[in-house]
Amino acid sequence: MPQDVKLIALDIDGTLLVPGVAPDALPEEGIVEAVAALRAKGVIVMLATGRMYPGTAPIANHLGLDEVIICQQGASIHEPDGSLRLGYTIDQDIAIELYEFAMAHEYSLSWFDHERYLVTSRTLASEYFAAVSGVEVELHPRPIESGIKATGIDIISNEKVSGDVHRQLAARYGNRVALLDFTTVTAVHEPRASKGNALAMVANELGVEQSEVLAIGDGLNDVSMLSWAGHSATPAHGDAFAKDAAKEILEGEGVSGVVSRLLAVL
Repeated sequence: MPQDVKLIALDIDGTLLVPGVAPDALPEEGIVEAVAALRAKGVIVMLATGRMYPGTAPIANHLGLDEVIICQQGASIHEPDGSLRLGYTIDQDIAIELYEFAMAHEYSLSWFDHERYLVTSRTLASEYFAAVSGVEVELHPRPIESGIKATGIDIISNEKVSGDVHRQLAARYGNRVALLDFTTVTAVHEPRASKGNALAMVANELGVEQSEVLAIGDGLNDVSMLSWAGHSATPAHGDAFAKDAAKEILEGEGVSGVVSRLLAVL
């Protein structure tokens, strides 16, 4: 294993936490100890997550981290105290069109920035995201009139049509938006918003070379940082996209592979 890692970016859900745990779960002791040992050695450890900041802060505090935090797939970057360092908002005309598209097809839509989470109707997907993000669901039938500049818009359909939703949006907007697909959700962000772009920016600010960065994540939203980092890994349960992008596939059940990979840096 390489010994030249100076910066480690860690996904939370599915990486530091095994899939299926409670929304308020915290990383196990093995992760906590490994992170503490790395930080004692001078390695910078940070979080890069799809969560909003309020649901990320307890994880950062539990791990004793005091670095900037990448949230919302890179759409917002926060100082350790939660203040917003950088946020990418979706073009307002596009945001309105996305709302109209969702309503015309009778899909639910989530509209959110770094603090508030609005939905046109409640769904299992929106309830779960709000829970892990540590925010309240605000029912708002017309979020385009809320005054909130969206850093993220989720179109929530169903497994049968979500692929079609992606194709329609990709054909219409091209590189004017960034799209991520989950089981029933098509997530839309400003095109510069990705974990990879955010991690590259933070590394540059810290004076850390790309070759000195390790990224660990398990899903499609981690692909950009797994591809960019000089060293990258995905757990054994990572999805096919993460496994294709990562330079290593970790062995072991649960988070044991992540713990082992972190300790290998020491």
